[in-house]
Amino acid sequence: MQKPEMQDCFNEKEKYFMKKALRLARKAYLIDETPIGALIVKDGKVIATGYNLRESKQDVTLHAEMIAIRKACRKLNSWRLDGCDFYVTLEPCIMCASAILQAKFANVYFGALEPKGGGVVSKARIFDIPLNHKINYQYGLLANESSELLKSFFSQMRIKDKSTGLSKGQRRDSNKHPK
Repeated sequence: MQKPEMQDCFNEKEKYFMKKALRLARKAYLIDETPIGALIVKDGKVIATGYNLRESKQDVTLHAEMIAIRKACRKLNSWRLDGCDFYVTLEPCIMCASAILQAKFANVYFGALEPKGGGVVSKARIFDIPLNHKINYQYGLLANESSELLKSFFSQMRIKDKSTGLSKGQRRDSNKHPK
């Protein structure tokens, strides 16, 4: 598959919301979670946010996107999030892209591409499956900032792993964060 070209046609409002998503990603970084942040906007207001908690809670579904979607559904008392825009710092995985599609978002904006497991343009094209709902999506929004945060995190994790004798692929200590 050919590498998709990054887009750079974003307005100030879109950049504003992605900066908020990056702040959420930094919260994840501070608790040794992969730094991914997500937020949902309806009528120009943030209605839900999330950042990764998968390692802390040892729950594979606690991606930033899934957390934000659950909060938005509770807030709106509906699983249909049509009319909402979704901002996430990294290309959603297949699980998250499928949930985003099912929730019927109007627009999705994401930063960095995820070449190992991206479910929108990198590995799979979930949003392009011909179903009864079509999502508009754009990527590359503050991609460099998202990418640098992720690179810094994984570099730090490799240093920590080396100093504690962990090898690549071993789980991080799930007991260091309160449940």
